[in-house]
Amino acid sequence: MSEQKDEKKGVFQFIREVRTELNKVSWPTKNELVSYTGAVGLAVVIVCALIWVCDTAFAKLFRLILG
Repeated sequence: MSEQKDEKKGVFQFIREVRTELNKVSWPTKNELVSYTGAVGLAVVIVCALIWVCDTAFAKLFRLILG
């Protein structure tokens, strides 16, 4: 029974510590969040386009080589 109380105490202490740490986090502003999201979206589109171009080029090259 004592172990269960200690475990509960440990869980509640952990949650308190997590909340304390989350209060220390430097959260982005709404404008920063929108800006970062746009930058990530643009990077994803660019990388996808690059992969598509390479894939298409290699497919044509292999078709040319293999007949």
